[in-house]
Amino acid sequence: MSATRLLVLGVVRMLGQAHGYQVRRELLTWSADKWGNVAPGSIYHALKKMAAENLLEEVATEPGRGPERTAYRLTPDGETDFMVRLSRGLSGVEDQPGTSYELSAAMTLMPQLTRERAISLLTHRLTQLESQTANARSLLSSAQEWGQPAHIEELYRLWLVHVEADVRWTGEVIGRLRAGDYVMADDHEPSFGTPVK
Repeated sequence: MSATRLLVLGVVRMLGQAHGYQVRRELLTWSADKWGNVAPGSIYHALKKMAAENLLEEVATEPGRGPERTAYRLTPDGETDFMVRLSRGLSGVEDQPGTSYELSAAMTLMPQLTRERAISLLTHRLTQLESQTANARSLLSSAQEWGQPAHIEELYRLWLVHVEADVRWTGEVIGRLRAGDYVMADDHEPSFGTPVK
């Protein structure tokens, strides 16, 4: 899954309609270029590709001093694709732990879900992470039996540290959501990323 595609869909959804420069400006205010590996060229490429895939539709073209600016909005297929990508980003785990651009993008857009949906997705993620923790411990305890060089165990230790930290963090996020932290899509006040009507 591409974090850029999720973020672009999320911003266009949030703004109701947007052109590439607006999407880029919004993502820069979130520092997505630093934590999401979002490059300016990838934004414009994603807009055009998703329009070709019928996830976005062109709604206006604005003349400007530079090139024309084409504005897009989500199609019904785009809305579905956004929700699927957001759900996968929150519930999925990587085979090898570490920085996940998709999780970062999904956390940014998480308030566009209901509270219970976000808790459910993160709980699914937590279950997978707990399984990875058991796998990492098993690998670490049996590394010498496989005849691997002793220093390879350090990779398993690193994996275990990452997974244990991810388990702790995911559990804490679930706890904060259950406690009512953050404004979510089903709360009385508008949540972050509420689509413009």
